Amino acid sequence: MMRFAFLLLVISTDGVTSKKVCSYLDVLDYLNLTKDSNVFKLTRPVLDYTHPTTVELDIFLYAILALKWKHEGISWDPAEFCGISQIAIPRDMLWRPDLFIFEMIQKDDSPLNPYILVSSDGMVHSEEDMKVVSTCKLDVHKFPFDTQRCNISVASAIHHADEMRLLPCSNSSRATQFTREVLKTQGEWEFIQISVSSFNMTYSNRQWDNLIYTFTMRRRPLLHVINFLLPILFFLCLDLASFFIADHRGEKLGFKVTVLLAISVLLLILNDILPSMSNKTPLIATYCIVIFALMLLSLLETILVTHLLEKDSVAQEKVGPADDWQQKKEKVKTQDCTTEENKQTSCVCICKVSAGEKQHELLPMAEEVNSRIQSGDSHVLLLILEELKELQKNVDLHLNSRLEGGKSCLLAARINKVFFIFYVTTVSLFLPLIFIEWHT
Repeated sequence: MMRFAFLLLVISTDGVTSKKVCSYLDVLDYLNLTKDSNVFKLTRPVLDYTHPTTVELDIFLYAILALKWKHEGISWDPAEFCGISQIAIPRDMLWRPDLFIFEMIQKDDSPLNPYILVSSDGMVHSEEDMKVVSTCKLDVHKFPFDTQRCNISVASAIHHADEMRLLPCSNSSRATQFTREVLKTQGEWEFIQISVSSFNMTYSNRQWDNLIYTFTMRRRPLLHVINFLLPILFFLCLDLASFFIADHRGEKLGFKVTVLLAISVLLLILNDILPSMSNKTPLIATYCIVIFALMLLSLLETILVTHLLEKDSVAQEKVGPADDWQQKKEKVKTQDCTTEENKQTSCVCICKVSAGEKQHELLPMAEEVNSRIQSGDSHVLLLILEELKELQKNVDLHLNSRLEGGKSCLLAARINKVFFIFYVTTVSLFLPLIFIEWHT
């Protein structure tokens, strides 16, 4: 019994001390994966060169490029290494796919992830943070209510489709959902979606796999509406309100010139905002040009109306000689009154003398007095005739001046009314149409 117990104790002790301890170095030694070994990074990781290497990748707007491919020369049994199924090794110890982005125009200066993850079945996972500065064909026709679509095309530099196949790890919906989760701030742009597509490019009688990630983004227009569109609309309302300023005053012309200069300053700001090249004329440029043209026509109309009113005032000043005629008319009336008094005095004298003397003695004196009276009447009549002729000339001149001035004033009023109706009609039609075009 004692011997059996001792034997059992020995066996139990041996079972405890024989527990195997594993490390990542054991896996690396088993694979002969060291920095001095260049076997795993010199060539494409296949045992048979006819086998293509499948590289799966994901691109998210958070600037993460996730890669996954299979290294056929690496594999181990996790059960032999205490269940170790993955190891992280330096990225320069293994072969990596030579992928590049067609639209990239600036070298990436983001810090590289120093490690890659290797699985027991030979799958290699690599995640790289990238800052991509790429070209994008912008359509600013509906700026600032525009939606832009930019492509990022990924392909291999030297491996064609028979050697390397490019496949997306995630579909469009998953990539869009993940991007919305990790994208915290969007700034001027609002992220809409990511779409993934693939196509084969033929070059030198060989096909090359290409993956295209299309990013759809919508511009946030609030800043441009507040800083640009609304001020121009306010200036248009001010120009429209200037029609209620009196035309004969110079303030109206100066006010319109000031508003036109303010629009010119905003056009200079627009020139800095919009890109220099565009296939279509931006609607915001059409918006500014039409409003600027309306204000320019309004200024020209004000100049014309002011000219007609000045012409009318000059015509009114020509009527001044009629006042001189009024003074002459008073003078003629005074002379007539004096002559009439002389007549009455003569008659009174004749009557008084005829009462005290004989009739045959007064006849020669009466005849002499009557002849003087007749000569005085003829002189007064000549003066009256001359004054009537001069009066007729002044009246004709006055009527012609009033008629000419009345025509100028009436023409100015008609022009002002017609242009105001044209202005209001044009603005009422143009603004709804361009806003509908912006949002369709």
